[in-house]
Amino acid sequence: MIDELDREILRRLQNDGRMSATALAAEVGLTVAPCHRRLKDLERSGAISGYRAVVDPASVGLGFEALVFVTLAKVDRATMDQFEARVTASAHITSAQRLFGDPDYILKVMAEDLPAYQRFFDDELTNLSGVQRVSSTIVMKNLKPGAGLPI
Repeated sequence: MIDELDREILRRLQNDGRMSATALAAEVGLTVAPCHRRLKDLERSGAISGYRAVVDPASVGLGFEALVFVTLAKVDRATMDQFEARVTASAHITSAQRLFGDPDYILKVMAEDLPAYQRFFDDELTNLSGVQRVSSTIVMKNLKPGAGLPI
């Protein structure tokens, strides 16, 4: 069971995943050993599922972001499984959610620029299995990239 102290640890780590156990302990009012135990318990329970670096897309040449709305022609297990496997395997699709209603999926796609996105759209998105309709919109400004959970 996650208590308020665990929630505070999670809030702090969402803002700075590289924070040392010593600094984290000081910020949440614990000594290092109990803080470290709680941290390990949160990792074991799956509350903390991993750590990663947040990379600025523009700094690695991915300055173009689009949201893609996908409606499947047929919504059955085989079609969804095949579609989801292809989406999961695509490096340019950085986020994907299955939705209730129409459309069936929303995808976040990163590309170098508009021509690169057009190639990806033409060569990959339109060739995904079971797709009836694909539409997209260009992201003008990302206001909350990678925002943490409201813990």
